Amino acid sequence: MPVVVKSEAPGDERGALLAYLDAQRGGIRRSLHGLTEEQARSVPSASALSLAAVLKHVATGERGWLRRLQADGEEFDFSASVGEWEDSFSPGEGETVQVLLDLYERVAQETDEAVRALGSLDETFDAPKVPWDEGGKRSWRWALLHLIEETARHAGHADVIRESIDGKGAFDLVFETGAMPEPDWAAFGNEPPK
Repeated sequence: MPVVVKSEAPGDERGALLAYLDAQRGGIRRSLHGLTEEQARSVPSASALSLAAVLKHVATGERGWLRRLQADGEEFDFSASVGEWEDSFSPGEGETVQVLLDLYERVAQETDEAVRALGSLDETFDAPKVPWDEGGKRSWRWALLHLIEETARHAGHADVIRESIDGKGAFDLVFETGAMPEPDWAAFGNEPPK
């Protein structure tokens, strides 16, 4: 729980889900705060990924899911999808942290707009058959929960990579970026947790 997600308006399920998705996106964005391009592209842990690679991967992955959700029966090109997925782990020379952050912001906005435009999260899309899943009809709710799960997994991954670079943890970055004010620990009779 690096940030507190504000409660949704009563009955606003999509608002609640989008708020949780955005909280996880924020964790990934904050993991890059204050780093040089070299640090963002470094691979300091047992993971084969850099923070820039995690950022590119989540932006590409979310954009791919949005395309599938909006495909409306179009033929799914598995080979092209695999190629895009494989490429998502390697930021190109021109794909600076700022370029990737801008891409992620655009993708997030497109996803949020598409979800808000739905009549209901019960609306369905055709998930393509892939080697690990039979595919079939799925609700947008299912897809949104899947995006939250995937983004949260990668946000945790980004936390570990960032801590390996300079020791800064998720809460350090939350307070440093102003995403949430540091609590008044003394009011609770405690010191900040280590």
